[in-house]
Amino acid sequence: MMPMNKCLIWPDFGATISPSSNGLTYIVKSDRTGGRYEIGVLADPRIGRLSAHVRARLTTWLVDQRLLGNQCPKITPDIVEYAKVKRPLRADERAERLLKMIAYDTKYISSAVQYRTDDGQVYAWSESVATEDVYYLLGYLKKMSWIDSFSSVGQIVSCRVSVEGYNHLADSGANIVSSQAFVAMWFDGSMNDAFENGIKPAIESAGYKPLRIDRKPDVNKIDDAIIAEIRRSRFLVADFTHGKEGARGGVYFEAGFAHGLGIPVIYTCRKDMVDKLHFDTRQYAHIVWQDPKELHDELRNRILARIGEGPGDGFAG
Repeated sequence: MMPMNKCLIWPDFGATISPSSNGLTYIVKSDRTGGRYEIGVLADPRIGRLSAHVRARLTTWLVDQRLLGNQCPKITPDIVEYAKVKRPLRADERAERLLKMIAYDTKYISSAVQYRTDDGQVYAWSESVATEDVYYLLGYLKKMSWIDSFSSVGQIVSCRVSVEGYNHLADSGANIVSSQAFVAMWFDGSMNDAFENGIKPAIESAGYKPLRIDRKPDVNKIDDAIIAEIRRSRFLVADFTHGKEGARGGVYFEAGFAHGLGIPVIYTCRKDMVDKLHFDTRQYAHIVWQDPKELHDELRNRILARIGEGPGDGFAG
């Protein structure tokens, strides 16, 4: 009998477990792993007894999969074997991931964020296995001047990202403070309805400002403008719908460029085009849509779940 209130990877942490619709797997929601994951009904019960460091690397894989758009990654025996041999994150990589998490959780740049020392997501994002790890990494962030306040009272830790910290994240491609969402798509007239009644209002209702490069005034050299605007964006929406002439190479380039910078990419595609997706992106979780309303609803929910609510100042609600 599978326990219904314990994380299968981290048994000391609570979780909610429910059977999937096919009855062959379980869906586990666990803060200690950073969110939801799927695992087979016949999963090896020893998964929770792997070494803590292997489980930490498995958790890093889960976090990274969600950042790529797969909100409920499936753990298979092959993934467990991969975690066993995967290179541990370097200390500086772990610290930077922790900095990203703090920035993601910060609503206003001047705000401090509070966490409990037993908050599972802090461990999940930083590949940590002990509270001492978290304090060590926070100390490094303070030493680097990427956080300008760090204090703890009992089990509560308070910290705030500094201007230098935000600049560092922007330089590394994680433009946390931007309210802009770059839209990469086919600029054919047949897609106007999908943009005007699907993509654009979905982004705006989530609190962000959509940018389509073909609608930006005063663009002289479009290639330079695309690269500059992607760098300025909080995330990118890439729709891979195309016409008879074939796949839109620009959309693939823009999605790949953003992904390489560490900028979140949300993948969408009209249902009749899904089987024409290139293998490079087929592995990612796409929003598959049939009409603008479905695209709007699914995209808005994906933005709020993955990126969080934007500032919304001056945008349509």
